[in-house]
Amino acid sequence: MEADGGSRGNPGPAGYGAVVKDTAGQVLAEAADALGVTTNNVAEYQGLIAGLRSVLALGGEGAAVEVRMDSKLVIEQMAGRWKIKNEGLRPLAREASELAGRLRVTWQWIPRERNRDADRLANEAMDAAAQGRRWQGGLPHAGLTAPPAEPAPPTARPHEAPDAGGPETSTAPGTRGLRTPAATGPGEPRTPAATGPRERPTLAGPPPEAPAGKAAGGSTATASGTGSGWMGPARAATTFLLLRHGETPYSVERRFSGTGDPELTSKGVAQAEAAAARLSRPPYELDVIVSSPLRRAQGTAGAVATRTGLKVTVDDGLREVDFGEWEGHTFTEIQRRWPAELAAWLADPSVAPPGGESFDQAALRVQAAKERLLLDHKGKNVLVVSHVTPIKLLLRFALLAPPAALYRMHLDVASLSTVDHFPDGPELVRSLNDTAHLR
Repeated sequence: MEADGGSRGNPGPAGYGAVVKDTAGQVLAEAADALGVTTNNVAEYQGLIAGLRSVLALGGEGAAVEVRMDSKLVIEQMAGRWKIKNEGLRPLAREASELAGRLRVTWQWIPRERNRDADRLANEAMDAAAQGRRWQGGLPHAGLTAPPAEPAPPTARPHEAPDAGGPETSTAPGTRGLRTPAATGPGEPRTPAATGPRERPTLAGPPPEAPAGKAAGGSTATASGTGSGWMGPARAATTFLLLRHGETPYSVERRFSGTGDPELTSKGVAQAEAAAARLSRPPYELDVIVSSPLRRAQGTAGAVATRTGLKVTVDDGLREVDFGEWEGHTFTEIQRRWPAELAAWLADPSVAPPGGESFDQAALRVQAAKERLLLDHKGKNVLVVSHVTPIKLLLRFALLAPPAALYRMHLDVASLSTVDHFPDGPELVRSLNDTAHLR
């Protein structure tokens, strides 16, 4: 990732630019914007922030990136070798550090002539602002060409700490103008609109982009639609409403939060109440509430129970992954203290943190919990209050997705996802990371 910023007057009309490339030099994304009147250093930090957000949007948590800038000041300050004496830069440096803490960053100063792409973007943004318009980008390939034949190996983690929030789309602050492929058209919502848990769409056949006789992912659809995902059975589904617990001190600080038992913050309690208010109204009509045994989940489930008059049942299979010796540490701390163990864990879901539990082990536990719930609550609406990893696993199972899919999902605190389980086999994911009740 290369970033730059400039100010015509210092202070004066300013702008930033950032470009993300793969190791072959192919441009993956660009970001740029004007900043009004400010200094060179502020613009350079804004370029860095926009670039780091772009990397997170593309690669996810834990992605490896070399950050290149021709600002010696920014590089040395971010690397921790120079102190930040300017009070105006400290909030920007703090924001950049928080973003960098969610990635595996190496810092590299480069001479100005090697930073031409980011410099060009910053100047394009300033030129556009001078003409009374917004920067729209200039490369004909719009940031990304066709998807690569083989996806890059996942480096993000589905643990709770860095997954507590953060930018996921090009509309996030600091990434205005980021050009990456979009699953929806401009202006469409990031999460689907909620529908009643009993509703289910049925299609007469595959959508136009899917070959006839094939379901998503290339599996062959049967005449009845069983197992295909395109046509569902008529019998009533068992609906899982998957609610992640509210905010905790660990999620605020982006620390690994597994079987440790922090309570909800005051904001987390408010988030739980907001979810409870939503789930206590039609069309949800909950029949059952099942929770992880950990306090942050039980506190969230209790808020819904109070609103609905239902009791909370605890299932130990829904607890978060045990992160062992990594519990309570940030990703950066773990990277420094356990570099070899972290690399092995990121590369292989069968590898466990020191003294902890692997994702493969967690998958067996969550699968068993799922089967118990389906057996005990056929045809009912079941609120499952749990954590990042168990919820992602339940979504992965429903999608028939490989383990790497865990690294391609994001779940905010107190978010809601929905899965229908039909008696003759098919499962249908109907929403993911829905946070409408928190707005």
